[in-house]
Amino acid sequence: MTPIIGFAPDAEQTVPGLLSDCVNLIPAQVGMQGGPSPVTPAGVPVLPAECQGAAVVSRLDDTRRIIAGTQTKIYELVAGVWTDRTRTVGGDYTGGAESQWSITQFGDATLMANRANVIQRSTTGAFADVATAPRAEVIFSVGAFVMALNTNDGAEKVDGWHCCAAFDDTSWTPSLTTQAASGRLVATAGPLRAGARLGEYAVAYKNRSIYLGQYVGAPVVWDWVQVPGGEAGCVGKNALCDLGGVHFFVGDDNFWLFDGTRPVPIGDGVLREWFLANSNPAFKYKTIATFDRPRNLVWVFYCSANSEELDAALVYHVQSKKWGRANQTITAALTYVTPSATIDGLTAFGSTIDTLPDVGFDSQYWLSGGRSLSVFNLSNQLQSLTGESVSSSLTTGEVGSDDAVSLLQQIRLRYAQAPESATVQTFSTMNSGTPYSAGPSGAINDGKFDVLKSARWHKAQVDFTGPVRVTHMNAVSKVVGTR
Repeated sequence: MTPIIGFAPDAEQTVPGLLSDCVNLIPAQVGMQGGPSPVTPAGVPVLPAECQGAAVVSRLDDTRRIIAGTQTKIYELVAGVWTDRTRTVGGDYTGGAESQWSITQFGDATLMANRANVIQRSTTGAFADVATAPRAEVIFSVGAFVMALNTNDGAEKVDGWHCCAAFDDTSWTPSLTTQAASGRLVATAGPLRAGARLGEYAVAYKNRSIYLGQYVGAPVVWDWVQVPGGEAGCVGKNALCDLGGVHFFVGDDNFWLFDGTRPVPIGDGVLREWFLANSNPAFKYKTIATFDRPRNLVWVFYCSANSEELDAALVYHVQSKKWGRANQTITAALTYVTPSATIDGLTAFGSTIDTLPDVGFDSQYWLSGGRSLSVFNLSNQLQSLTGESVSSSLTTGEVGSDDAVSLLQQIRLRYAQAPESATVQTFSTMNSGTPYSAGPSGAINDGKFDVLKSARWHKAQVDFTGPVRVTHMNAVSKVVGTR
């Protein structure tokens, strides 16, 4: 049988094992599996307003804070309550409807920036202005510093960078003594869109260029060089995630990996053109890329072609390099860290066995400190993407020949986890490049679907109910006529 190699709409459609389309089907190390359904964690109420950025951060003693920002306030999840941590001096924040918070941890201090207000800081309790800090679009920790990009220190510097004093995130006034410093990256046009630590380096992204920063000490402090690699860049502050020594990021015209040397495109010949045709170019800056580390999956949430909301998602498996799709409508994403679950405490999750969340007991959802990809939905509810798959589908590539008519006799799938049920709809055409017509359909029986259909080209859509992991597929046909 032929191994399934994932969603690849841009590839030659006769490649064995290719999927020309899929719905709620994501890659696994071997094969493809049904995408998860969202589950509301026990004891997590609705956030009072739309989430515009969230993170789980860890202090030096490894205790964690779950922080979420809205347009006007900052909240922390404490004992099942979203507790207001908005600054007590200065009042509510003045971000816009689309302002997104950038969040980083530096030692025991949590810092947040939204470009509309000066950088905020909290070690516990309420946040407060960092008096000497600039306003910034992006902040992240690197070595002994916090780095700020796309800044305003009284003057607009969309290509500007600032770093705090060494080991002191409360001091931002440039000084050779403290090594607080600032500068601008002007070798290429445009504002700084995103940034993150990469080992001991700082990386700053514009739309079509990348800069690598290295700590060199006073008087320069940080030395920046433009990275060779054409016009690779990042479309937005959240369109970037760290895979552990490698950045995954979404650019204007491709998906990229960057390990500190040269950016490498990974969408060419797979789904680059499909993504450009099926995403809204006016709202690419909203894109969120987040790494589901336990499953080695990168989720890319984006606005579909006719949407202003994050209503679609592509999923990339880092090791197998396969792609899938699992659309969700969200406002923010984070890696939620769960509290422990015990037998005595199961009533917090459901009053009876039947009302417990539809989550496998081997899921991270139940583990103390378990990390699970989570999102805020349009109702401002935090939900983990750990529930059992409800439904999914795959559409095969094309099987046949321009020179011969073949009789399709059977379609068979191999499962690592069989679904509750599956149905097949076949399609066929007599000439390549012409529309397909629907043919025989029915339920799969004993892992196969028996069918008789003559045509030069065939493909099929298989719809699954319930959790599934499908690894291989095969079509049995025989030539019944040639040109």
